[in-house]
Amino acid sequence: MSVGADQKETRFFTETGIEVPAVTEEQMREVDRIAIEETGPNLFQMMENAGRNLALLAIEVLGNGWEKAKILVLAGTGGNGGGGVCAARHLANRAVKVAICLSKPEGLREVPAFQRKIYQFAGGREINLNKLSDEKFDLIVDALIGYSLRSEPHGTILDLIHWANFNNSPILSLDIPSGVDSTTGDTYGEFIKPDWTMTLALPKNGLLPKRTGKLILADIGIPIETYNRLGFDDYVSPFGRDFRIPIKYV
Repeated sequence: MSVGADQKETRFFTETGIEVPAVTEEQMREVDRIAIEETGPNLFQMMENAGRNLALLAIEVLGNGWEKAKILVLAGTGGNGGGGVCAARHLANRAVKVAICLSKPEGLREVPAFQRKIYQFAGGREINLNKLSDEKFDLIVDALIGYSLRSEPHGTILDLIHWANFNNSPILSLDIPSGVDSTTGDTYGEFIKPDWTMTLALPKNGLLPKRTGKLILADIGIPIETYNRLGFDDYVSPFGRDFRIPIKYV
């Protein structure tokens, strides 16, 4: 195991000096639970907000010529994968040459499966792992695991992580690079090495600079009361007029 956690308090700040509280995996699970069961938004809404932000960030990092770029989204079976598929649909709706590669198409959970259905109606393309070497992409989007890493990546997910790291295309990770522990920053095997990471709602403790590339925080519509119920009574929204902001680890 490669240990990435520094033995100090994890703190994140916006460019304007606002401190944003960081959370462990357990705390983020509780944020999701409170939102879904008590305050809203529901999972469909949060995933839609995440996917739209991810699509917009992909366009932003590609810069001029994004309309002609080829983008590949690597998507897992859970919420992280659903956010990636949602982003792919928004890109497909803008005539971007986008494809998704699902780690386990037959294992998609309900909400990601719904996102895949909409993506298909948008004319989105799917590609299998064994065909990836036939193509070159301008951007790879990592939406394989998210904050719920349980063990060393294996099987198709490990193959996709390995392929992405050795593809020489820039990588944008959703929420946390796949294969990185969201609480500690530890890695248990191979992990995605992104140029950018767009994390959702609150930064995770494990988002260490050497793991994330440039770090962006995205608003997915969670109300302040959700954070208050978690115990963050002094939470102040850092977003201002924006829906995505750069943050840094201090």
